[in-house]
Parts: sequence; structure tokens; C-alpha cells
Amino acid sequence: MLVKWILCTVMDRRGFERGQRKWAGLLGEPGFRGQAGGWSRQRPGVAHVFAFWESRAFYDSFMARSHDRLASGQAGTFKDMQVRLFDHRFDVKTGFEPVFTDVDVVRVAHSRIHEERAEHFALMQEKIWNPAMAGSPGMVRGLFCEAPGHEFLALSMWQSAAERGKYRTERIERLSLRAQVEADVVALTGAIVELEPSWTV
Repeated sequence: MLVKWILCTVMDRRGFERGQRKWAGLLGEPGFRGQAGGWSRQRPGVAHVFAFWESRAFYDSFMARSHDRLASGQAGTFKDMQVRLFDHRFDVKTGFEPVFTDVDVVRVAHSRIHEERAEHFALMQEKIWNPAMAGSPGMVRGLFCEAPGHEFLALSMWQSAAERGKYRTERIERLSLRAQVEADVVALTGAIVELEPSWTV
């Protein structure tokens, strides 16, 4: 599965949201699996959108045919768009599906890793972080994916921000030490995204 992560700064919120609803036109596109998004809690006016495709081939075909028509509805409503593509590597918990009706919050962790530590980082994600998140109340599903250049994205979906808040500081510090995060990571950024139900396709 291909995961697309879009991040942008919105200047015209109403226009952007109106355009975002037009992405419902993705339904019926060959290989399209789902899309959702919302607003960053830490950075007002910053929108995150996550799209899921069965493969790169289906995605490339969509980009060549239908993308520009759907995107035209949001022209001029945002700036500083960043788009990144990742390949699904494994699930957090089991049986990931791009379904968002039962979650309110998505936690994004984006990492760039030292080349020689990339496999160690992925192994720690599987052996230490995944069980910790999977055992947290309110954590519904998630996935871990990879892009060229030793870049990784972990998305975890939570029933609510309050539940996500229980999985917090001292526990994360303890797990970070066990996983030797500092030795692996070149750069790490994160976000808590409040989902907008009207953006879900």
C-alpha cells in the first residue's frame, strides 16, 4: 500500500475546506483505498491530509488523469505544500484499514534515520513501540511506512485526544531509552491531527 502525506499552511480556511470536500470525487478511482485529514493541534492553520492507494501504479495513473481537476477547487487557498510518499511496511496493532469513522485524532511521527541505523530503527518500532501503542487504551489502529532516504512515518489513530494523552511523557522517555532512539534519529517531527469528518473519503 502507498501512503501519501500532505502538509500545508492554509490561508483561506473556508475555501480550503470547501475544496477538501470535493475530494469525494476520489471514490471509484481504481486502486484508491481512502483519504482523511484535519488540523494540527500545535500549529493553527496547518492542515494534514493522508491518502491511501493500493500501489504506486494506481496512484501514478490517478495523478496523470484526474488529480488536477480535483485539486483545482483548492487553488490559492494554501501555501508551503509538502507532499511525501511512503510504502507501507507493517501495521501497528493488526489488520490496518484506512477507516476513520471510529477515530478523532491521528498522531504523526516522521523520522529521518542514520543510514546504518535504519534497520535497527524499524526493528525497535516493531518490537518496542508497536506493543506499547497496541496496548494503550483508545489506540485503534496504525501503520509504519518507509520512503527512500531512510525516512519513516508512523501513523497511529486514537479514539480521542484524551486517550492519546494517557500515552505520555515518562512512558515515552522510558521506551525511547530502550529503543536507543537518540542513536538512530537524525531528525524527528510529530503532530497531533484533529480529524475533520467532512474530509474523509
